[in-house]
Amino acid sequence: MSLSPTATFLIVLAIGILAGLIFDRFAGHNWFKRQITGAMPSMVTSALVGVAGSFIGFHVAESLKLAAGAALVGAVVGAAAVLFGWRTVR
Repeated sequence: MSLSPTATFLIVLAIGILAGLIFDRFAGHNWFKRQITGAMPSMVTSALVGVAGSFIGFHVAESLKLAAGAALVGAVVGAAAVLFGWRTVR
């Protein structure tokens, strides 16, 4: 099964956004700190970092000549890895 480049782009973009939002929800600041600082900038930043990670993971999987499904799994793994690294550094 081969996806068109546009569909692949949109799927990888959605994976990154969802990974970032899920990460921000469960691994981000606690509830009280969100109320004080505001949650929106943190959510947007997490989503953007997730998108960057998903594209990195996707392209690494593509460069290893993995199948289309495995490349999408690579996008999920890449988003998780970059988000975890970003949280560790931040």
